[in-house]
Amino acid sequence: MPIQVTCPGCLKRFSVADKFAGKQGPCPSCKKTITIPKLEEQVVIHAPDHSESGAVGAGGRHALKTFKKTDTKFQPLLFTGVIGAVLVALLVALVLRSQGQVDFWMKAAAAIILGPPLAWAGYTFLRDAELEAYSGMNLMIRSLVCGLVYALLWFVFVFLAGRFFGIDEINKGLEIWQMVVLVIPVFAGGTLAAFASFDLEPGNAFFHCTLYFAVTVLLRLVAALPAIPGLGHA
Repeated sequence: MPIQVTCPGCLKRFSVADKFAGKQGPCPSCKKTITIPKLEEQVVIHAPDHSESGAVGAGGRHALKTFKKTDTKFQPLLFTGVIGAVLVALLVALVLRSQGQVDFWMKAAAAIILGPPLAWAGYTFLRDAELEAYSGMNLMIRSLVCGLVYALLWFVFVFLAGRFFGIDEINKGLEIWQMVVLVIPVFAGGTLAAFASFDLEPGNAFFHCTLYFAVTVLLRLVAALPAIPGLGHA
């Protein structure tokens, strides 16, 4: 096998037969005497393997190669539990509607109870798949905090409406611009809560809080209440 030689004087590259390995001779270009490397001293540069790129670990696996995550966003057991809770809440709302008994504390309890499971469910399919998922007690605490903040925002909505427009105005019905003024800070607070609790992207954080309010608005309609306080009686 020919030996590749580089002259240290003129940097001319050439090849010689392997029978000259370890011997000295003149450079064909500058005539300076050089020593031909021995066969075992050659630096062999292998052609790159284009099938896979990246650093290879001790086990032969590419350390920098991106592997498909084996976890999944969809969790059937969790979604079954959340859907079951929503269906039970809908059934209760229907019963209360038939009896005409939906007071403030019932609405408050429904808002609080549904908050954490809906926050948990929303996180499972809106989270960033490239980030390690929250799990266990950490996820439970974050869902609890986020869900309670969502429930609190209903009280914030009613408080702001009464503070700026008055209870009589709420009972008569607010105008569109008044509703917009009230809804903006509520959704801003909900988006911030989802972002801080689950590290969601702003867009996903907005949809996360929207999921909660969509379900609670649906329950209000089923219970024969206005979709939002201010579209009639609270």
